[in-house]
Amino acid sequence: MRIALPLVILMSATMANVGTAHAQDPIRLEVKNHHFIPDHFTVPAGQRFVIELTNHDDTVDEFESYDLKFEKIVVSGGTISVHAGPLHPGTYKFFDDYHPDSATGTVTVTEAP
Repeated sequence: MRIALPLVILMSATMANVGTAHAQDPIRLEVKNHHFIPDHFTVPAGQRFVIELTNHDDTVDEFESYDLKFEKIVVSGGTISVHAGPLHPGTYKFFDDYHPDSATGTVTVTEAP
């Protein structure tokens, strides 16, 4: 019992620290008239981030990125979330697979200050 109590205290302290971590706010995008708004955003290198995409088109769209390694369907009027990163500095592309000529965008990943 004496060994278990310090372990419980250590686990409680560790879990408390995890609970106080603050996540970056989601990056909110919209697709209207088969264009992303905004069509470019910047995130810091080495951190995970979430993109929330709301579809204002009358059609289904497919939010996709070979660079970021995701593809997800978003129905008309719907909102989806995509988790990405951590990434190295650079520029990464995303697009609507159903409208790849008009709905395109980029993410710029910069070194943390």
